[in-house]
This record gives sequence, structure tokens and C-alpha cells, in this order.
Amino acid sequence: MPAKDLRDAKLTPKWLTVVGIGEDGVTGLGDEAKRQIAEAEVVFGGKRHLALVASLVKGDARSWPTPFDAEMRDVLALKGKNICVLASGDPFFHGVGVTLARKVKPDEMLVLPAPSSLSLAASRLGWALQDVETISLHGHSIDLIRPLLHPGARILALTSDGDSPAAIAGLLDELGFGPSRLTILEALGGPDETRRIARADAFDLKKINPLNVLALEIEQTADARILPFTVGLSDHLFEHDGQITKREIRAVTLSALAPRRGELLWDIGAGSGSIGIEWMLAHPSMRAIAIEADSERAARIRRNAAHCGVPGLTVVEGSAPKALAKLETPDAIFIGGGGSDAGVLEKAIKALRAGGRLVANAVTLEMEALLLDQHTRLGGDLTRIALSRAAPVGSMQAWRPAMPVMQWSWVKP
Repeated sequence: MPAKDLRDAKLTPKWLTVVGIGEDGVTGLGDEAKRQIAEAEVVFGGKRHLALVASLVKGDARSWPTPFDAEMRDVLALKGKNICVLASGDPFFHGVGVTLARKVKPDEMLVLPAPSSLSLAASRLGWALQDVETISLHGHSIDLIRPLLHPGARILALTSDGDSPAAIAGLLDELGFGPSRLTILEALGGPDETRRIARADAFDLKKINPLNVLALEIEQTADARILPFTVGLSDHLFEHDGQITKREIRAVTLSALAPRRGELLWDIGAGSGSIGIEWMLAHPSMRAIAIEADSERAARIRRNAAHCGVPGLTVVEGSAPKALAKLETPDAIFIGGGGSDAGVLEKAIKALRAGGRLVANAVTLEMEALLLDQHTRLGGDLTRIALSRAAPVGSMQAWRPAMPVMQWSWVKP
């Protein structure tokens, strides 16, 4: 940052202080944090946090509204006053600091973090954080943990409540990870801190503190359901009625779609949802909308998404191109089914953002004709994918060719 910018940043009044606090309350706070709490005109926080620092608060103590207001209206309405917000541990690790930063400029905030609960958990277990998978399941579906379940993995998970560890243990046992070791670290950093251990397939712990971190050491059985890191997941991992982009074609298709961080995909004629699901598995920031006209298939897509650990996949029931109206502008589009209507292809091309990628697969002559026409007019790449699989012929084996797929991929100027 240039020197002038540094001087300007120092002159910006910091009306908001965010203080991270642990279960040890005032004892774990530094002098600056204590001073900021004591001098604040208004102190916001959860009831538990406010109770922990009650001896310091001289201003107005206000607990968060129910339901929680992610827009932070009450805080923003007091801009210009001396305001303090209390947060659990590190405010920028799945904390209220992240919410505030969407509304308040960084140079208007003073942030005084404490160790996050995951940092405390790692220190208790002697685990190197850089070698550990971390995930927040607080307020989220526990299905999100599925892609992390690999033999030998160590996972630290933030949970929602005292019932979550048993639910996660049940999921692990169901998926073939019953021998996994679960360590529940409760009320970390406070006087009631405890640690208990159980196997997933023999989980019987009761009365778990709602403030807990779950540490998992993953072990598998022979039939464990593991989601590999590579694209082109085995077809048997998806529930389908035959309407699925097969494994090898899917791998080539995802390569052509070229997922990039934070992008949105439209999967038009989604079938089983396999393309959108694997797109989202590429990175936690990825988003996808599956457009499917058949209601049974749409329900199946939702199940597949949950079972593959991406419950956030959006499913839109309806026929393209009508169902595409008012959807968020996509970064990439895949057309695998329902694409024989020229109107679908035209609508998709128009909707795609500049620089976005479109990939369309054809197995019928009619769809091939549409793609050839688009290639003639717009350019792009044409690829023909032909696969054969060995199959029995009497007492011997022979190659049986699958239907060839013509693929058109194009980048919008």
C-alpha cells in the first residue's frame, strides 16, 4: 500500500470493535479488548457472550435478535458511535466478523481475535492444522462431510448442537466408515472443558455439550462409499434411470467446462444431476443449477446431490427454454438432454456471460445438426467421443461400442 494510503487508513475513524472471546471469558482477554468493551457505548453479542463479560460492560448490552439479522441493521444504525461486537473465538473463522465485513469497511473496524475453536482443538490433539480437513457443519447439512471421508483423513468439524456428533457417527457407519474414531471436545477453553472418544459404529455418548468440536480419524470398511478426487465418478455412485452422462463422457465434458473458483453452472436437461454435482465437488465455492422437466428425475437429482455431499445444488423443475427465465447469469452451461430444441441452444447462448463456456453433447442426428450449424456460425471446437467396452460373446469377450457422442464447446466472446 502506498504511503499516502497508509496515512489515510490511520485517519479513518474506527467506530466498530469486534472482540473474539473464548469460554474462559474475561480471563482470556487482553488489556486492549477489555478496554474496548468497557468504553463501548453499546455492546452486541449472544446472551452467553454478554454474560461472560458482564463485569466489564458499562454501556448498553444488547443481545442478538431472534432470528439473527444477517443484515446487521441494529449495528449499522449506530455507525459513528463507539460500538463493540462480541464473537466466538476468531471472528473471521465462520464468525460474525465475516458478516460484518460485508457491510463495514475493514478500516472502520478494530478486530481483536481469540483462538478459534478449531485452533484450540488442534492444540489439544497435537494435530497440525495445515494437514487437517476443516469444515463448518453449524447450521448446515451434515451431508457436506461426505467428500472429506477418505481413509486416513483427519477432520475437525464445527457442529450445530449436542445431537450432531451422534448424527455424524450414524452417517459414517452407514457409509462404511464405522471403525472411525470420534473425539468430542466440549466447551473448549472454559472450566467445563471435556474430551470424550467413541467409534462411529459404537457411538453411545450422551448429554454432549452443545458447544463442541468433533475430531474424526477416518477408517474404512471394505464397502465404504468413497468419493474420489478426480472427475468422472463411477456411475454406480449416482441413482439414475439410464438418463446419465456416463463416466468417461462426463470426465471429458467437465474438462471442457473447465470449472473455476466461485463459478455458476447451468446444467440443462440434468437427468441424474451428475454433471452439476461433479462441478460442485471441484471446489466448495462452486455453484450449479440443474434444470430438469421430469419431477421424478428432479427428486432423484436432489437425493444424488445430498448423497455426494453437495446438498446446495439448486434444482429447477421445468422445461427449457421457459425454465431458464430469471435464472442468475451463468459462467458455464452444459446441455446434455432436452437440447434438440433449437430454442434451448439459442436461449443458452444469449444467457451466457461474456467469456463464459458452453458445452453441448449430442447423440442424435437432429442434435448433431444443431451443433454443426452453431459451429459453422460461431466457431468453437467439435469433438467426437467413441467408447467401447468389453462384454461377453458366448464364452469369450469382445468390444461392444457405445453410442458415439459429438461435443461442441464454445467460449462466448
